[in-house]
Amino acid sequence: MATLQLDQVVKSFGDTQVIKGIDLDIQDQEFVVFVGPSGCGKSTLLRMIAGLESTTAGDINIDNQRVNELGPAERGLAMVFQSYALYPHMTVEDNMGFSLKLAGVSREDRRTKVMEAARILQLEPLLERKPKALSGGQRQRVAIGRAIVRNPRIFLFDEPLSNLDAALRVQMRIELARLHEELKATMIYVTHDQIEAMTMADKIVVLQGGVVEQVGSPMELYHHPRNRFVAGFIGSPKMNFLNAVAEEGSAQGVTVRLPGGGSVSIPVDGGQVSEGQALDVGVRPEHLRLDDSGPLKAQINVIERLGGQTSLYVEMDDELITLMVDGDVAHRVGDVVQFGFDPSRAHLFSADGLALQSLSRHPLASLTRQDNRVASETEA
Repeated sequence: MATLQLDQVVKSFGDTQVIKGIDLDIQDQEFVVFVGPSGCGKSTLLRMIAGLESTTAGDINIDNQRVNELGPAERGLAMVFQSYALYPHMTVEDNMGFSLKLAGVSREDRRTKVMEAARILQLEPLLERKPKALSGGQRQRVAIGRAIVRNPRIFLFDEPLSNLDAALRVQMRIELARLHEELKATMIYVTHDQIEAMTMADKIVVLQGGVVEQVGSPMELYHHPRNRFVAGFIGSPKMNFLNAVAEEGSAQGVTVRLPGGGSVSIPVDGGQVSEGQALDVGVRPEHLRLDDSGPLKAQINVIERLGGQTSLYVEMDDELITLMVDGDVAHRVGDVVQFGFDPSRAHLFSADGLALQSLSRHPLASLTRQDNRVASETEA
């Protein structure tokens, strides 16, 4: 497979700069996900890597070779789009092998490559069907099969699951992760869905406004977001933010006054924090807990019962706060609840949105799917 390096890559459309000097290293066999809100530049960046968009400035290197001037066909990449774009009059086998036919590959070699891709994607019983006889998930697998037969250096995926229903998206996430393990391939995947990013990636690249906000493993971004944007984007439901005021700060931690007057000491480096400074406390919904002696109190506005878990929505200082609690909780809309949190699970953000450095490193922060695979193989 291949490595990829982006060196101060810029893309402008007229006077509008949409990609603003991105540096990025992608290693061989990594599954990297570009994630961010609509308009952040993730699809444009992917198209630049593919050669479908020109580069205004900077270098794109594949296996240490500059490819800025190479066309899409010369870069050795394969791209899977949101739209399946299958030929309706062709069978699955013909759709998967069509690019090889155009390239002059013999019929025997085409069939060998198609049959291997069909085995990997579990499409062997469907090879004689036409697209109209396939489900959405099967059509997407055929589109992926077209990429596999080309034996690309890097696979590129541009929101390939967004046309599928919720159940199929879950199934296809599992199949793509399995595919990555089997092919030992370098894959770059674009999505706006942070759940897809968290469940599939070895490394996540969070983009906002054409700038990389943070790069790291899923658990690194979950436990140690570098700013409020990443903290609020990674995790579902999103992180809660509480307005707070610093009472005392030191290199050993920061004591803050919470809404309602309660105080809590958070283990972050507060050496630069001054008394009276406005801060934001970030706590994930799953880390808030109902507690009759907790420092926070609010009235329940909405309840969502999800079976094993229940979401309680309360409002504090014009901020909507979400608590993920046990599914059998007996509270009703209108009830006033008290709650709190473990300070070691909390995050603290300054007025400019940057996170204050945590004094403890979470043991799972750097864990990736590759680490899980290695551990499993070692145990076996």
